[in-house]
Amino acid sequence: MRGDDQQQAGMFSYISPEQRVPADHPLRPIRKMTDEIFKQLSPRFAGLYARVGRPSIAPEKLLRALLLQVLYSVRSERMLMEQLSYNMLFRWFVGLNMDDVVWDATTFSKNRDRLLAGEIAEEFFAAVLDLAREKEFLSDEHFTVDGTLVEGWASLKSFQPKDDAGRDNNDKPDDPGNPTVNFHGQKRSNNTHQSTTDADLRLYKKTKGSEAKLAYQGHVLMENRNGLVVNATLTQATGIAEREAALAMIASRPQRKRVTLAGDKAYDTKDFVADLRAAKVTPHVAQNNKRRKSAIDERTTRHPGYEVSQRKRKRVEEIFGWLKTVGLLRKTRHRGLELVGWIFKFATAAYNLVRIRNLALVT
Repeated sequence: MRGDDQQQAGMFSYISPEQRVPADHPLRPIRKMTDEIFKQLSPRFAGLYARVGRPSIAPEKLLRALLLQVLYSVRSERMLMEQLSYNMLFRWFVGLNMDDVVWDATTFSKNRDRLLAGEIAEEFFAAVLDLAREKEFLSDEHFTVDGTLVEGWASLKSFQPKDDAGRDNNDKPDDPGNPTVNFHGQKRSNNTHQSTTDADLRLYKKTKGSEAKLAYQGHVLMENRNGLVVNATLTQATGIAEREAALAMIASRPQRKRVTLAGDKAYDTKDFVADLRAAKVTPHVAQNNKRRKSAIDERTTRHPGYEVSQRKRKRVEEIFGWLKTVGLLRKTRHRGLELVGWIFKFATAAYNLVRIRNLALVT
């Protein structure tokens, strides 16, 4: 018997969002972990808000919404608010009732900036690491470091001379919104030019033969046992930023016993290797014998652990691949080193949550 195509909307429903979400849905373990973390951070949240006044967005709900934005590759806060309007799964994860009004995108962004000022991304990242440490997923002896370019939210046309000497103010642009710019014959560098859209961006290319881009550099420190990120930071793009960030991250580790640090050929320099040895870190970086004599000799390469580190270090590319495809950090959607750095740190914490969930399923 053919069913009726009746489309009259029902006014009431007796099934809650909690019942509608399958028990084995991948978001359930992540929701459980975040609830535990937010209980720990609750006193910290309380210190960010006044005791009186108009209630703002609950920080727990705001952070859950930001997690959804990373996990489901939602391009903007405005689109995220649209999804929260009609997506029952999103409402359940954030903690919104079916009749709750969704926030305005501008209000949401302003409340996110409050968490930015409170350095909540750092504390959330640390709480996720504590959770991984409780489950014994972290290694405290063997690490890998690497960096990647995070393309900025700015056009090369915005890379203008710092003073007005190099600009032609007499010619009116053919299109004020997208003017035609001819860079032929001009020498542009970070010393003389900067982006008018985001002054923190730097013109940089990571490899020889690739095009230069206005970008930041993201850096992660990975433990080699399960490929979890134990530290992450974002810096301006320079030729030495990777090595400087690596030294800073490995020096900030809580343990002070001797550890190993793997890396690609970009870290094979005499000064960097010497600094690692002085910090009681055994350098397991790849040898660069094409241009110069490698700073890594047989006293390091003869050990079996060096070969193991060279195999394990390639897993760091999985982190960058996830951040750029799922986390939408191939090209940032924000401006300013502080805000983009906050987003980068928060996205790595989201990656760790997914990784911890997957590890818990196989153990």
